[in-house]
Amino acid sequence: MKKYRTIFFLISFSIIHPLCSAQEGYPYQQVDLRNVKITDAFWSARQRAHTEGTIPSAIVQVRDSTSRINNFEIAAGIKKGKYQGLVWDDSDVYKVMEGIAYSLQTKRNAELEQLMDYWIDVMGKAQLADGYLNTFFILEKGDDGLGKNLGRWRDMGRHEMYCAGHLIEAALAYEKATGKNNFLRVARKFADHLLDTFGPGKKPWVPLHQQIELALVKLYYATGEKKYAEFARWLLDQRGLGLEAGPMWDNGPESKKLDCQTDMPIKDMREAWGHAVRAMYMYCGMMDVSVALKDSTYLPAVTSIWNDAVPAKTYVTGGIGARRNGEAFGAKFELPNKEAYCETCSSIGMVFWNNRMNLFYGHARYANLLERTLYNAVLAGVSLSGEKFFYTNPLESDGKHHRGSQYGIACCPSNMARFIPSVGQYFYMTSKDELVINLFAGNETKLKLGTTPLLISQKTTYPYDGNISIKIDPEQEVEGKISLRIPDWCKAYIVTLNNKTISAQKAVRGYLSLNRKWNKGDLISIQLKMSVQMIAPDARIKENAGRRAVQRGPLVYCVEQADNPGVDLEKLILSPKNKFTVVEGEGILEGIKKLQTIVGKNKIIFVPYYAWENREAGKMLVWVKYSD
Repeated sequence: MKKYRTIFFLISFSIIHPLCSAQEGYPYQQVDLRNVKITDAFWSARQRAHTEGTIPSAIVQVRDSTSRINNFEIAAGIKKGKYQGLVWDDSDVYKVMEGIAYSLQTKRNAELEQLMDYWIDVMGKAQLADGYLNTFFILEKGDDGLGKNLGRWRDMGRHEMYCAGHLIEAALAYEKATGKNNFLRVARKFADHLLDTFGPGKKPWVPLHQQIELALVKLYYATGEKKYAEFARWLLDQRGLGLEAGPMWDNGPESKKLDCQTDMPIKDMREAWGHAVRAMYMYCGMMDVSVALKDSTYLPAVTSIWNDAVPAKTYVTGGIGARRNGEAFGAKFELPNKEAYCETCSSIGMVFWNNRMNLFYGHARYANLLERTLYNAVLAGVSLSGEKFFYTNPLESDGKHHRGSQYGIACCPSNMARFIPSVGQYFYMTSKDELVINLFAGNETKLKLGTTPLLISQKTTYPYDGNISIKIDPEQEVEGKISLRIPDWCKAYIVTLNNKTISAQKAVRGYLSLNRKWNKGDLISIQLKMSVQMIAPDARIKENAGRRAVQRGPLVYCVEQADNPGVDLEKLILSPKNKFTVVEGEGILEGIKKLQTIVGKNKIIFVPYYAWENREAGKMLVWVKYSD
């Protein structure tokens, strides 16, 4: 019966929302990042740290501290030398370039643009005549420490297509930022090389690390060439057929299949397992291909996987990946705290995936999880200065877990470099006659309600305060629906329109919708009650038995030794009698709201999880002991 309901839903959905008419094919469209101006204190601070800390440190990492750019210059014949680094290092360069491109979409910078153009020129010179571009394999004597270089397309485990995917995404972002197609020419030439080499009747291939699939779909939308999306589908369909080959598969092939999600055809998958980052990218690719090609084959799998991953395998912070071994999902309700992996890249992948689910299904459950992951698991991955990073994000520390300026495997810092400047595109989504407000943040954004241009302005001090003012300024009167997400953490709210309280109205699919004729100056005000909650864990998570997590609004809080000297955090016990007050942070935490409560004779301070480990080292706990 479920099968027939799914088919009926897809048929109905395609009639209501023609898939090819929306941006990137989805029923709902993301806002164009170039039209978003962030104005609030919270995100302005994060983007300032990105501009002043993350991007400069990322450039130093790929150009000065390592041989990543040097490898391209050697391959281009500009310098002499041999390959140094790991086999996937090209991808880190591309992610940094994508981050620069996103920052250029909101604010042009001649110096960064000049640097990008130089790097792009070098890459064009390094690219082989047939379109192939990967410095490890071009520099034949290269050795990444993982084994002998056998030459290109000989080992499916060597991340060649993973690097290609990040190249394509960076090139598309740069073309959108500047209008220049110099980078896109390089990327498209490599993409065409892939299509010439692989596909039906050609060489088989199963990428060890998924990523190329979603990049190819983006290339399809940018060029109108459907062959790229069809190739993405072909790659997805190679998984689970026993086609894996190459030295990296020789030892422990069965465990590698589970780790890389190649143990069965993906359409048959129903649970989240394996390497969490790879899984996230694959689920994104499955959604993108489904929408681009109007093919519902993967949708039952993706939906079932979400229903498995979220209640049973996702941390209260929105992070995923319980096991350090394989950087992978654990079993249901296997969510250790101190040993949690929660790689920053997998948290970013959760944002990508839930955004796609929301663009397709239009249900706030996906935006709720996106918000939880964004404000907690993702932001914890970068320091307040923007210069230091977490690779893993445990929910408990004995004081020995520290941020690093970079890592040997540098994927997380470079992923943060490309993610933070792109956050504005998640604030809103639109359809034919609806504007959806998903995230609350001070901003001014140009978009459309139907076909009518509209300027929307938000003023708020969210996530520390639940009061949001939203001004609507259409070019002319326009009839349509504006839907407000009511967060799942919010137990009570008041919405007014032009200073008149809207009568009791239930949120549908997590959204409160206002359908009317909109005029210049219309003002929506939202008051979300933002009380402190002590969250009880699922009883099946044994590590959290008899504990509570503290949350206020979208922010999960933790106790950190830096605020509580002399207190044994492991012996700290909360109870229903604990009342919390909001207190101002100081020093590096200035502008950040802390929570204070009294336990015994001690004032106990909680800080937002994303802000921990920015001061002196010390213990940290998210889940605190609790007694009735």
